[in-house]
Amino acid sequence: MLSLLAATVLSCALVVLTPGPGVLMVLHLGASGGRRSSFVFVLGHLAGDLVWSALALVALRWVRLISPVFFAALTVASALYLIYLGIRALTSASAPQRAAAFTGGRAMLQGAAFGITNPKSYPVTLAVFTAVLGDRIELLTVATIPLFLAAGLLGCLASGALLSWISGLPALRHAYGRAAPTIGRLVALVFFGFAAWSLIHLLLRW
Repeated sequence: MLSLLAATVLSCALVVLTPGPGVLMVLHLGASGGRRSSFVFVLGHLAGDLVWSALALVALRWVRLISPVFFAALTVASALYLIYLGIRALTSASAPQRAAAFTGGRAMLQGAAFGITNPKSYPVTLAVFTAVLGDRIELLTVATIPLFLAAGLLGCLASGALLSWISGLPALRHAYGRAAPTIGRLVALVFFGFAAWSLIHLLLRW
């Protein structure tokens, strides 16, 4: 059991470090507002990680109870949220003094919204737990699921903290300060791209 929990910690940590909008947002917040803002965002994001990890473990052990319509709605919500973030990034690029809207006390709420509206979290966490448990699915019980959830969250928190620390490195912040408008526009393009990619794949599936 301990080896499986350790594998869960490592797997979830590696998943968080995989490049994507979440990683980009942590780096963007840290470089523009400091490590505290990016780490608060990471803490908020754990709410989404908890929800999707719990759903993945329950589905893996018992039955898939979630309707495809739910994921379709979630994909649309995620795309709209990414578009919103892209617009905010463009606004910050045009008016750097407004960039603080991405930081501060709202960072945790943004992290939670980012984590919960990510349609990729469920299949990714499901794949991680499937790979870790293999043919030992029977180990998932009402008593052990909280242990796997805690292990997954520990991995997410550790890798998120690492990204937050990296985002606050003086060299990175200095580079960001010199090229903030350009970086803001690139961030916006990435968010718009992920939103379009999600919607296109949704249309192809339906």
